[in-house]
Amino acid sequence: MKKTFKLLAMAVITFCTAQSISAQEFDQGTNVINAGIGFGGNFNYGGIGTSSQGLGLSASYERGIWETGDFGIVSLGAYLGYKSYTSKTVFGGSRYDFNYTIIGARGAFHYIGLDVENLDVYGGAMLSLNIASYDGNFDNDLSTRPSGTIFVGGRYYFTDSIGVFAEAGYGVSFLTIGAAFRF
Repeated sequence: MKKTFKLLAMAVITFCTAQSISAQEFDQGTNVINAGIGFGGNFNYGGIGTSSQGLGLSASYERGIWETGDFGIVSLGAYLGYKSYTSKTVFGGSRYDFNYTIIGARGAFHYIGLDVENLDVYGGAMLSLNIASYDGNFDNDLSTRPSGTIFVGGRYYFTDSIGVFAEAGYGVSFLTIGAAFRF
């Protein structure tokens, strides 16, 4: 958990220290779809025994809504993520399978002051509904609950419409990488 916060802090500091103005990779009216796989996460209801977690799968959409002068663009969008987790106890060999689905609405600020062509850097917040389900004889209060999170990320475009992205924060995973499609 400490490593995740250090990564987020470093990304925010890097994000905020750039000084020069350049071409905008994200404008008012821009639409982007991200499709990614994620690593790490804090969904863990295991006890004494062995456990494993699957890769997080996520998709997000956002649209540039308004300009904030020479500083950036604010976007609004949606998020959908899924992750599974398995735990086996040492004594009795019980197996528990957990599934997590997150549905959220998110907003981001896209900083336009970097002098790096084809790069879009952003940070934002998400309000979500975390849906937990499980298989097995598990005596715990897993339920659907609201949640909130912050994130930072960046996209690099190889063409006008196709790129890659990396995002750190809390969704179904602490770090997500994947493809970005701009239209």
